[in-house]
Amino acid sequence: MCAISLGGIFAGSASSVRHSSTTRHLVRQPSPSAPREAPVPLVFLYASRWDAQSQTGMQDSAAWFAERGYTCLEIDLGHPEDAKSSQALMKHYESELASHIRLLAIPFAPVIVARAGGTLIAQTYISSYPASALLLISPPPSNATLSASSSPPLPTPLPEFNFEPRFPVAVMCTENERSTLERENRLWKDPNVDKMVVRDERAVSGQEGLVKIETWLDELGF
Repeated sequence: MCAISLGGIFAGSASSVRHSSTTRHLVRQPSPSAPREAPVPLVFLYASRWDAQSQTGMQDSAAWFAERGYTCLEIDLGHPEDAKSSQALMKHYESELASHIRLLAIPFAPVIVARAGGTLIAQTYISSYPASALLLISPPPSNATLSASSSPPLPTPLPEFNFEPRFPVAVMCTENERSTLERENRLWKDPNVDKMVVRDERAVSGQEGLVKIETWLDELGF
């Protein structure tokens, strides 16, 4: 497997929020031993300095899918020091993510994979940029449940996302998370959104979760 590290390239872009130089990303090229090379890249995004849970399992998942023939971009978004509102925080992350995805120079829009607080960044991104599909793992039930003292922390109230899932969207959760998402999460309530339930948190980034994701991608033709 070939991994190319390109950390911090897009520091200092003009924005109302100063871009951080701490964003790091890693491109994992498809393994030469994979049975095929998938044309659609996978983007595993997280922001470990903002929400440590968003990083859990993402590195192992990216490595696993690279072995199966996917180009995988693993990106840890740098945390801004001067984002006074949740909207500014999300816009910072959105801009950083878009810049790094452009580096891939692949003609196909990526599949975006995010977990926990990273799912807020992913939903902000796909509200403005194209994606082939979106996978949200253990997302917050709603933005209204988040505050400065919650996990992930938000400095100010963040409006609920209102994009329509007109492209493939899936939500994965554990058995314990399922009932809350069924009551409160608008995407879980949408019949057009695919749902995946795994046993527990270890299963999310373990064999059970990875196989479910791979099956979903296969069914989409990716």
